[in-house]
Amino acid sequence: MSPIPFAVIGSGWRAEFFLRVAKALPAHFRATGIVTGRPAAERTALEQEWGVPVFASIDDLLAATRPEFAVVSIRPEHIVDRIGELAAHQVPVLLETAAFDHDQLLALDALVTAGAKIEVAEQYFLHPVLSAMRALILDGLIGTPSYAHVSVLQTYHSISMMRKLLGIGFENATVTASRITLPVVKGPGRYDQPERYEVIAAAQTIATFDFGDKVGVYDFANGQHRSRIRAPRVTVRGECGEITPERIDYLIDERTPMTAELQRMDKGHFVNFEGYHHAGIVAAGRWVYRNPFPGPHLFDDEIAVANCLENMRVFVERGISSYSFAETAQDCYLARIMDEAAAAQSAVTTTPQPWSRHA
Repeated sequence: MSPIPFAVIGSGWRAEFFLRVAKALPAHFRATGIVTGRPAAERTALEQEWGVPVFASIDDLLAATRPEFAVVSIRPEHIVDRIGELAAHQVPVLLETAAFDHDQLLALDALVTAGAKIEVAEQYFLHPVLSAMRALILDGLIGTPSYAHVSVLQTYHSISMMRKLLGIGFENATVTASRITLPVVKGPGRYDQPERYEVIAAAQTIATFDFGDKVGVYDFANGQHRSRIRAPRVTVRGECGEITPERIDYLIDERTPMTAELQRMDKGHFVNFEGYHHAGIVAAGRWVYRNPFPGPHLFDDEIAVANCLENMRVFVERGISSYSFAETAQDCYLARIMDEAAAAQSAVTTTPQPWSRHA
């Protein structure tokens, strides 16, 4: 299979993830161009850094190359216009961010209704350990998942994990939420490490999403994402057991409980000369997840981004969605309802939204 050509609209920190993955996996992906509004000198520097042509506009890009899709990784306030441009040229879009307000969601929904093809690069539920957990859940070892507690990332990111782990689509939910503020030592940022010991106030949101026969719990404190002293936590329970990123407890009959560790398997340790990389995850004596991109030294988020690109290939070539605009719009909507419930200190019930017709 030849590498699929794609363009990148944007040149910021998240856009670089897709360029790094393409550079590491040239047999799978090929970046054909970058579009950025940076000055000419910076465009030249980007071209030299990545070995990819850099253009000042989408029209210039499409006059020179024809990608199979475009990754859009720019500021939210510009996204609707740029996707409109790409849709006019019938270029499918893999959207990097979904941090939108309700009016932006409705504007994007109108583009989808008019024929725009939009998937979203929500990579977190594609991380190796989440993929392994979802595989074991689908195998039915814990029964039907009815409860998921997710404390990993902010807003719609954790909500997308919660929905995927529970198997929830666009069902309505009754949402209750509260916020508290607690002290924590400041951790690293996106670009820098702490320069001094500093205790800051961190707002923590705890919310319950009651879907009727299934319940999701959102639990996140500001600064937790990169903190070295606030571990991510995920627990999913069904009638026959529960699973976390570390282990699964389940029944093989009414009297016989079993426990299996989710064991991460990496190559390149000690006298293994296969090159350091993540191989996959084993549980109960079998592989439950295999890294589809072994060999290059990609960390988990880059593996998940590569999965987003591969899923986009499937969407472009076969029309099979992995994480559609409708799904991300629903996750953003649930996040907004959570904020409303926290502000009102009372339960708020969701209602069907227009994008659900695209599901």
